[in-house]
Amino acid sequence: MKLSRKVVMCAAALALGASSAAWSQSKTLYVGMNGGSMEKAYTTQVFPEFEKANNVKVVVVPGTSSDVLAKLLANRNSPQMHVVFLDDGVMARAISMGVCQKLDDSPALKALYPFARVKGDMAAGVQLGMTGIGYNTKIFKEKGWAAPTSWSDFADPKYKGKVVFQSASSSTFGLHGFLALNRIWGGSETNVEPGFSKWATTVGPNVVEYIPNSAKLSEMIQTGEAAIFPLTPTAVSELQDKGIPVAYVAPKEGAVQLLVDLCVVKNSPDNAMAQKLAQFLLSDKGETLAAAAGAYIPTNPNATVPPAMQKRLGKIGDLVKNIKTVDWDAINQHRAQWDQRWNRQIEQ
Repeated sequence: MKLSRKVVMCAAALALGASSAAWSQSKTLYVGMNGGSMEKAYTTQVFPEFEKANNVKVVVVPGTSSDVLAKLLANRNSPQMHVVFLDDGVMARAISMGVCQKLDDSPALKALYPFARVKGDMAAGVQLGMTGIGYNTKIFKEKGWAAPTSWSDFADPKYKGKVVFQSASSSTFGLHGFLALNRIWGGSETNVEPGFSKWATTVGPNVVEYIPNSAKLSEMIQTGEAAIFPLTPTAVSELQDKGIPVAYVAPKEGAVQLLVDLCVVKNSPDNAMAQKLAQFLLSDKGETLAAAAGAYIPTNPNATVPPAMQKRLGKIGDLVKNIKTVDWDAINQHRAQWDQRWNRQIEQ
């Protein structure tokens, strides 16, 4: 039977439409970010909202910030990822290496706290963190100690053998603590001599152990080895949720800003959709979902946080009033030398 031209054209149109629909449904955006709890929070409670609204699939490429940056650099001429989450120090390196695309202007970007807009909008803070002081409430109660108030408390002789400090050569928390004390002693990111020269007679004698990251803190708090340590309010909240006796204090000199930034990857396979995803993640809606999913502190002041989170942290606006930033360009320029000196001189 001979088909009419009209029938053939209709069939072709239907086939093309089906093909286009199938392509649209299978469209995938790849996001580089930390695995574990962050990946779970975003894939289960944040990304689905965007996926449904835009008929796309968002897939996480898990890894540490350094891992994600290494993948970006290895594929910079043909990137596989669309958007990446990086700790602010690593993001500074990513921007300087030219792997990020400037974020499109948007209401979400304009709404952010000013400190969350990074280097001419080449990136933006999507999660607000800050390194302050964590302390073991059980030990403090038993000893009758008042809660710490200052970074200088790490040098108080009464804490001898009870300070746990993350290695400045491997941990941002440790580096932040070191730089905060360095500033108190008259230094800066371009002059760390006060920190290195004074450490052995101040904080050093109080340290029971230097740890490469914060993974061991939970155990050390419960065994009574750790009384005071650098930590973030989010990390403290996670420990509290596990029933561990710990509390957070913002030092009077100011906690040190620790942002998780996002950027749209330069020359990504779909810049328009990547920009759209970035805008969603920075919006009050996206950040409200992230706060509910993983207790991530929003950088968009229009976002809301769960009541339990607000009770533990207080008002977000109050948290950011006395927050201190560090110069990551200066840090990254000298980080290798600092790391070597820390390992040789402080943790020898």
